[in-house]
Amino acid sequence: MPLRRIIGPIRELSESGKLSGLLLLLATVVSLLISNSGWSGAYLHFWEMPLGWPPLEKTAAHWVDDGLMVVFFFSVGLEIKREVLYGELTDFRQALLPMLAAVGGVVVPAGIYLAFNAGTPASHGWAVPTATDIAFSLGILSLLGEKIPPGLRVFLTALAIIDDLIAVLIIALFYTAELHLPYLLAAGGVFAGLALLNRLKVNMLPLYFLLGLALWFCVLKSGIHATIAGVLLALTIPTDAIEKLEAALHKPISYFILPVFALANTAIVLSAESVGELLSPLGLGIGLALLLGKPLGIFGATWLTVKAGISSLPERVTWYKLLGLGFTAGIGFTMAIFVANLSFTDPSRIALAKLAVILGSFLAAVTGLVVLHLADKADDSKVAGNGVIE
Repeated sequence: MPLRRIIGPIRELSESGKLSGLLLLLATVVSLLISNSGWSGAYLHFWEMPLGWPPLEKTAAHWVDDGLMVVFFFSVGLEIKREVLYGELTDFRQALLPMLAAVGGVVVPAGIYLAFNAGTPASHGWAVPTATDIAFSLGILSLLGEKIPPGLRVFLTALAIIDDLIAVLIIALFYTAELHLPYLLAAGGVFAGLALLNRLKVNMLPLYFLLGLALWFCVLKSGIHATIAGVLLALTIPTDAIEKLEAALHKPISYFILPVFALANTAIVLSAESVGELLSPLGLGIGLALLLGKPLGIFGATWLTVKAGISSLPERVTWYKLLGLGFTAGIGFTMAIFVANLSFTDPSRIALAKLAVILGSFLAAVTGLVVLHLADKADDSKVAGNGVIE
């Protein structure tokens, strides 16, 4: 009986989608606590410990970012492909609203960041606050349960998927090191082979994964970030296997890969000086871009699109609720921390960027919850007053 009382709530959290977000939050808190305890030295040393052998010797933290996260990006690619083929992005006109909202949610935060950091060595980090963490954002919406109309959840999902696609393109175009042509050509050849298998309707998934491993190695050595290999592999997977693979990967990614990523990438030693640095141009640029840039960009782009008659708001989605969604989309976390690792080489700057992402995401989450709760109260008042929601 006691065991059932423990397992029951955990299963309920898992089914509601809240557990993955809570695990990410828990992993972050645990990592920060250990990093600032008596075990700090051993903990930081563990993530910097070299593993593997030449030409694949990396630190434990790099294996998480360049290895485990490839699986996460593979799932992102599967989701993008599924939505384009037969999901919310199939109809171009239907996809236009979240598409333009996602662009606004990238351009405005980048602009805010550059307003603080243009012309400085930190300007290369402009893409850090442009990404939305889909797991955390949907987890926040799930906290409000049936108060959130389905249209708002679908809109956020479509927006976050497009946001992820933009993030992948940004990583490929702006965060690529020196290119090594032989490996790049080899990667192109392997990808062409995968595309041919798909064209010939070959359904042997182990063959795709074997070639995918070769693709990952070639992309890694080419200078392009290794996670791009995950997305490229996903685009070649047979359509009838997409949903099965997504279902199989959901738990390993949500309950292992992303929490391990959080543990590895939030090992930050805090001090009065580092906390004070949050008010520096780098800290303010990231924090304000997530907290204010995301909602301003998403709300503004959506408002212009609707007022121009190009598209319309989803059913039962009010402007107030859209604003709450915009704040929720300011939860950058996973992807933002990932881009922070690519943006800077100075460890102190990386640590500050991650700290700003964590704080900005937390404030965005709380603000989003408050605004969505108030929006629901406002809708209830209208229903009580005249029986309809305007």
